[in-house]
Amino acid sequence: MARSLIGGLLATGLAPADIRAADPSAETREQLGRDFGVATFAENRLAVADAEVIVLAVKPQVMPKVHGELRLAMQGQRPLVISIAAGVRLDQLERWLGALPIVRCMPNTPALIGAGATGLCANGRVGPAQKAQAQRIMDAAGLTRWIADEALMDTVTALSGSGPAYFFALVEALEDAAVAQGLPRETARALAAQTCLGAGRMLVESGEPPAELRRRVTSPNGTTQAALESFAADGLPRLAARAVAAATRRGAELADALDRES
Repeated sequence: MARSLIGGLLATGLAPADIRAADPSAETREQLGRDFGVATFAENRLAVADAEVIVLAVKPQVMPKVHGELRLAMQGQRPLVISIAAGVRLDQLERWLGALPIVRCMPNTPALIGAGATGLCANGRVGPAQKAQAQRIMDAAGLTRWIADEALMDTVTALSGSGPAYFFALVEALEDAAVAQGLPRETARALAAQTCLGAGRMLVESGEPPAELRRRVTSPNGTTQAALESFAADGLPRLAARAVAAATRRGAELADALDRES
């Protein structure tokens, strides 16, 4: 995710000299420097020195290990902190890092190709200019939407954060079903993947509700109607609702676990 953001920011015209990155892996540091021309550091404190914006592109379980070093390094500074650590709440970040302007983000893996979907929410210390700055940074990874109520960020995680895996699972199931009907696997995968891509583009570019697009492609008593009726009989809407609810609950549980560990 950090690579995606760096690449996207450079594509918008930001100079490599304005970006610094820290990573414990020497191999990763060398690759970042080689690919993007940015300065890299093994220690976080060196990367964040005098920074205007700090992006925490780490896994949530790593946060309790790094916040002490970061808080010490940021003494006397008031940078805008942008966290893309899944499930880590604003109040946890404030407790670990201090009274700073903080934006919590939940991107997803298509951000790696500039086609991500990111939900953002901010604490009360983030001013309009900093909010715009955070959005410009995350816009480099795709679509962004501000979420007024942080309690809904776990739902964002369940919907768009985890959502790509749902589509991969659907394509996998469609591929297997077509192979069972006799199609070669390579052909089945290509057709299923391109169908998801094309349908997604139609949904985004047309601006039409998904129900309307579904209606247009469904001829009475045709093949699509037969398939949709089978989906309905097997409870597809209920399956989706239960899956999103389960992911939402799990997001809250992971945040609570971080409280116990920190």
